[in-house]
Amino acid sequence: MATSIRSELQSSESYQELSDRLRFLRQNVSSVVPKIPGLPYLYISPFYLLFSVFLLFPTLYTIYLSVFSYEGPAGSEYIVSIQAWIFELTIPKISNLEFVGLAHYESLIFSDSVFHLSLFNTGFIFLIQVPLMVILALAVAIVLDSKFIRAKGLWRTLIALPVATGMVAYSTVFLLLFEGDVGMINQVLMSVGLDAVPWLTDRWMARITLVIAITWRWMGYNMIILLAGLQTIPQQLYEAAEIDGATMWQKFRFVTVPQLRPVLLFVIVSSTIGTFKLFAEPFVITGGGPANATLTVVQYIYRQAFVQLNLGYASAVTVCLVVIVSAISIVQVRRGGAAQ
Repeated sequence: MATSIRSELQSSESYQELSDRLRFLRQNVSSVVPKIPGLPYLYISPFYLLFSVFLLFPTLYTIYLSVFSYEGPAGSEYIVSIQAWIFELTIPKISNLEFVGLAHYESLIFSDSVFHLSLFNTGFIFLIQVPLMVILALAVAIVLDSKFIRAKGLWRTLIALPVATGMVAYSTVFLLLFEGDVGMINQVLMSVGLDAVPWLTDRWMARITLVIAITWRWMGYNMIILLAGLQTIPQQLYEAAEIDGATMWQKFRFVTVPQLRPVLLFVIVSSTIGTFKLFAEPFVITGGGPANATLTVVQYIYRQAFVQLNLGYASAVTVCLVVIVSAISIVQVRRGGAAQ
C-alpha cells in the first residue's frame, strides 16, 4: 500500500515540478558557495576553536603563570564587568597572583635540589629503559616476522596485550609482585634459598623496578609498530644481499636498519616523550621513594601544584620540562634524519 502511494506521488506533475525546483536551487547554491570569501576557513574553524580552548590557552596560561606566585583563590573579585541594559558580562578573576619575574626559574636552576634529583631520576630511567625497550621490541619483531614462527597472530596478541591494561592496575600488580618479603618475586627467591631483594626500599633497585615495569608494558606496543615497519621492507633487498654473500648480521645492519630508520626514529622519540611524562608508575609502585629516589619531574609538578598549591612554581617546572623534552626530541630527529 505504502509503495503504491509513493509511486503515485512521484509520478504526479506537482512532485516533478517541486523536484526540479529543488534541483535547480541546489545547483545555484553549489555555483555560489565556492565564491564566498573565507568559506574554507569556516569549515576548519571547529579545529582551531578546540585547539585554542584546550591546548593553546592552557599552554600560554602556564607560561604566564610561571612568572607569578600563587597567593590563593580570588574569591568574588573579577577582572572586568560590563552591564548594558538587562545584559551583564562578568569575567571573574581566577586567582590572586604576585609577579615574581624569573625567580622561579632561578630557583629551579640553581637551588632546588629536589628538582635536580627528580630530573636525574627521570634521566636515569630514560637512559636505561628506552634503549632496553627498543632493542627488545626490535628483537621480538624480527623473530615474529621470520618464516619459521607458527601462530604469529597469537604471539603478537599476547606480547602486545600489556598495553591494553590500565596504568594504575598494572602498577598495583607490580607493587604486589615486588613488595618486600611478602611479594611473589621475593617469595620465589627465598624458596630456592636466595636472599630477598630490596626492590622498593633500595634507591637503585627501586629505579630498576620502575624500568622493569615500564618495559613490560610498552615493549609490546613498540614491537607492533616495528613489526609493521619490517613488513614494508621489500624482500628483493634481502635477496640481493644474499646473492652478494651477505651474512645475517650484514643484512640486518645494511638492509633492515636503514630501511627501518624512520620507524625506529618514531619509536625512540615517542618513547622519550612518554618516559619524561612518567607519573602513574612511580606514584603507585614506589610513591617517589625511597628518599625521593624515584621521584619523576611530572610527579614533582603534581606535588608542587596540587599538594603544596605552588601553582606558579609548578608552571615554571612544566615549562622547563617542555624545553628539555623538546631539545632532546629535536636532537634525535636531526641525528636520525642526518644518518639516512
